[in-house]
Amino acid sequence: MTIKQFWVDPYQTELVTSVTYVVHNQVQLAETIFYAESGGQESDSGSIGGHDVIKAEKIGQSILYTLAEPPTFYVGQAVLVKIDWPRRYNLMRLHFAAELVLELFYKTLPNLAKMGAHISENKSRIDFEWPESILSLLPNIEAQAQSLIDADLSIEKDFSDQHEERRYWKIDGFAQVPCGGTHVKSTAELGLIKLKRKNVGKGKERVEIYLS
Repeated sequence: MTIKQFWVDPYQTELVTSVTYVVHNQVQLAETIFYAESGGQESDSGSIGGHDVIKAEKIGQSILYTLAEPPTFYVGQAVLVKIDWPRRYNLMRLHFAAELVLELFYKTLPNLAKMGAHISENKSRIDFEWPESILSLLPNIEAQAQSLIDADLSIEKDFSDQHEERRYWKIDGFAQVPCGGTHVKSTAELGLIKLKRKNVGKGKERVEIYLS
């Protein structure tokens, strides 16, 4: 199991830890700040022991990193892990913006079915199964989201089941949602939010989320 320091402190950008596995250019660490793609949120970018990471993937409760070349370090050695902070922070903000918007859609359309989501460092998107355009809903959803952001609400994050590594985020009086991603401390960190609608096929709707 890899200890996930990015849950303890998602603002941490460097970590010295020990190597637990090396085969060719793939490695595992005792603990990590380097998030692996999950739940639609893209992986961090950065380096381990001076080697660029080109892929990060979850393997059970561990994380496997693929480096750009076979590493010069070995199992048991201490290495420095670095992440690209501007990318991480954008991913954190856009991830939580998507979570906020999704909950507002659920409150507006209780029978709405989410089909998928993707969070990159420039925008996030959510795909829904819905028979008609959601365009008319966007101004109200956007206004509600901006109101929550402007209220500077604290975001609680914790385990619902530590053994199974199930986590949640919570805003008192708004929602408690299962999620294992990285999250900001407060809604105010999202800034200004903008929603756009896209039709991606019959019976399918997409909302794109932008922050500034």
